[in-house]
Amino acid sequence: MGSSNVPHESEQVLADDADKFRIPFDLFVSKKQNKGLGNGSYIRFTNSCGNLVFKAQRPPNKPQNHSTVSSSKLLLDASGNTLFSIHKLNNGSWQGFRINDTREELVFGVEKTLDKLTRTEFDIFLIGEKREDSKTDFRMRGSPFKRSCTIYKGDAIVAETSLMHKLGIKKAFVPRSRFRITIFPGHTDLGLVVSLIVIFFDGRKLWV
Repeated sequence: MGSSNVPHESEQVLADDADKFRIPFDLFVSKKQNKGLGNGSYIRFTNSCGNLVFKAQRPPNKPQNHSTVSSSKLLLDASGNTLFSIHKLNNGSWQGFRINDTREELVFGVEKTLDKLTRTEFDIFLIGEKREDSKTDFRMRGSPFKRSCTIYKGDAIVAETSLMHKLGIKKAFVPRSRFRITIFPGHTDLGLVVSLIVIFFDGRKLWV
């Protein structure tokens, strides 16, 4: 089901909280299995109360332009509405489309600029109304193995990920398939931020 132009409730609540309190807030990432027959696993993004906010999964069908696309992901809201369709092209770059009802609008492109064992870097370009790439709007830097990713807009940090550690005398084991995204005030397009996280960790073990 496509999305409408009206902000979705789950995304709007988080955006309102960030604007109201002017403090960073977290989303918690974990991998789950679909029940019964389906598309295998999916990635859950929940808030601090454990409520589902976003979900990333593979599409049920191959995209129509599958000759130029090597893989695809869908970002859904808590109600199952598709927010973004994300495609990895055969040349290694990515394109992100915002879904409005049944219409897809190209809104960003992603280029990998560094791919080493311990560090990966991407440049993100927002697409204008004339579908022309703008200058580099965001940068992603980090280590997928360490579940470490930082998204920058200029010199400002938009979001960053980190492994979860429980404090106390008894240390609890938290698998690397579960980690935290901290989103900082000032950027309210949460779907875009989460879509970039999906791209950064694509192809890694314990991902979709």
